[in-house]
Amino acid sequence: MAPIATHPAFAERVGGALRRDRLDTLQVNLGRFCNLACTHCHVEAGPKRTERMERATAERIVEWLTANPLRNLDLTGGAPELHPPFRFLVEEARRLGMHVMDRCNLTVLFEPGQEDLAEFLAAHQVEVIASLPCYSLKNVDKQRGSGVFDGSIRALQRLNALGYGQPGTGLVLNLVYNPVGAHLPPPQAKLEADYQRELAEHFGIVFDHLFTITNMPIRRYLHYLQASGQYEPYMQLLAASFNPATLPHLMCRTLVSVDWQGHLYDCDFNQMLDLAMPGTVDRTLWDFDAEALIGRRIAVAEHCLGCTAGAGSSCGGALH
Repeated sequence: MAPIATHPAFAERVGGALRRDRLDTLQVNLGRFCNLACTHCHVEAGPKRTERMERATAERIVEWLTANPLRNLDLTGGAPELHPPFRFLVEEARRLGMHVMDRCNLTVLFEPGQEDLAEFLAAHQVEVIASLPCYSLKNVDKQRGSGVFDGSIRALQRLNALGYGQPGTGLVLNLVYNPVGAHLPPPQAKLEADYQRELAEHFGIVFDHLFTITNMPIRRYLHYLQASGQYEPYMQLLAASFNPATLPHLMCRTLVSVDWQGHLYDCDFNQMLDLAMPGTVDRTLWDFDAEALIGRRIAVAEHCLGCTAGAGSSCGGALH
């Protein structure tokens, strides 16, 4: 059997023609330090990681955004809130009139020094995109660690108390589902209804939307697939589920990713594989303006099948 990377649907429909449209989002990965070490984490983040963005790098990003206005700033990590430039980036992006998204693991709200984090996010109208891979304790703690489910529920209740997920507040709270096993996410709309029912009934929690995201076969999740003998079947599932209708909506077409040192990538997944944006090796965000990034070829590899399988997958959930 031919390698997955040369699967016809992948090579012909994705690899040969995928180019960037006009940018609307800058996604910034502040580093790989995190208070959790989740089994599905494509960043391979954890408490022992030392990669952290310096203030000078954050200042250069703000300078770039001032000269290249975009709609969205998407902050991720690790736990992005645990990196010193996080609040500076939020404040400056809001000053520039940008919509800011925080990819939050929820338990970070109870870390030392983060006692006022929820209030900070609300004061700056930051959209919280919170990882909650299931509405059951057993599945969440299996994927993310003992006690994480209870901490996540307390965090969601705290965010709700500040107005997050409540109609008319403008404080957006979205949840993220990742499959526990080596399979595709179920239909997003149905699962969202299940989450809304279960969380409201058992915990009094409300939220805006649920994003279903396919687990990417890279880093820690790749190790899990290989160790459990599921790598080849999973890759075959992704290839067999290729959906060309996802291609116009892929996040890499309107987003660029920047790492903790300012280097450019087509997405956060490529960043974790050190798969640089073509023509930008050893160059940084501030070596380009936004217009110069339009039309550039997007680097692809076999993991990209995860974004094009079934209903598709992006940082904003299903694509089709």
